[in-house]
Amino acid sequence: QVQLVESGGGLAQAGGSLRLSCAASRRTFGSAGMGWFRQAPGKAREFVALVTWTNGRTYYADSVKGRFTISGDSNKSAAYLQMTSLKPEDTAVYFCAVKGSYAGTYYYENVYDHWGRGTQVTVSS
Repeated sequence: QVQLVESGGGLAQAGGSLRLSCAASRRTFGSAGMGWFRQAPGKAREFVALVTWTNGRTYYADSVKGRFTISGDSNKSAAYLQMTSLKPEDTAVYFCAVKGSYAGTYYYENVYDHWGRGTQVTVSS
């Protein structure tokens, strides 16, 4: 079983930046990429971003496009999320996850095989 550990969360002011990291306990051979999701209080978990290993292609939710940048290292099975121009509505627990295959719609949770426990991001106004 692969363990994912997120780090880098914390408190930021609106307009500020944070960088999240996600490390896997072992390399996830054959996986398609790694993504980030978030869950705000009282809301469903939602897709944030995905980086794919084959060509480094990235995908973003409209709400974070232009503000967040995802990157990753397939050799380390690690992913990073650089968050800038943070808004109070970005407050959530952020989870990283491994997308096991290239099949399936990338923003659906059920195409991700392994999940971290999450890291809290709080943005104050």
